[in-house]
Amino acid sequence: MLINTPQQRLFLALLPPADLQEQVTAIKQQFAEQFASRAALRSPPHITLVPPFEWPTAELAALTGSLEEFAKEQAPVAVELHGFGAFAPRVIYIHVEPSSELQQLQTRAQQHMSLLLRQQATTPPPRPFVPHITVAFRDLRPDQFRAAWPLFQNRPFQGSFLASALTLLVHDGKRWQVFAEFSLSAAKG
Repeated sequence: MLINTPQQRLFLALLPPADLQEQVTAIKQQFAEQFASRAALRSPPHITLVPPFEWPTAELAALTGSLEEFAKEQAPVAVELHGFGAFAPRVIYIHVEPSSELQQLQTRAQQHMSLLLRQQATTPPPRPFVPHITVAFRDLRPDQFRAAWPLFQNRPFQGSFLASALTLLVHDGKRWQVFAEFSLSAAKG
């Protein structure tokens, strides 16, 4: 799973349970077949909490240990999925209902990773957190987006789950793979 390099490319996310992953993957497959957009199939369905970053391969144990301790201090988060959204002209996603609990978890995870990555206060802040599960992006051309979006704009999609673990994913050179999971085990406050 790890590639033999001094650095690994990783990101931190929430993954839905297997049944929802199957539903989302079927939609990603539809985009691959109908609109030649396959990039979203290179990762399991997920909500990104901390976008991709580089980490020294030799220090992966320190990273996983730190994330395990961090996760123990976080409570599970209820996640509601409702319909579709878009970042025109390339991204179509399943909309995740924003909640203060989800926002707080993302903020704390981002802060934790910023400290671990020793990012300076002068580093530009990350984009605002818009929770979503991507089903098409990057290789969805603007003309394909214009053809696909009317089909998904009002299409229903409903789902919910309790996110009870953080997932660290690693890029193996071709796709994103689950590297480790960390239980969110604090009691709700």
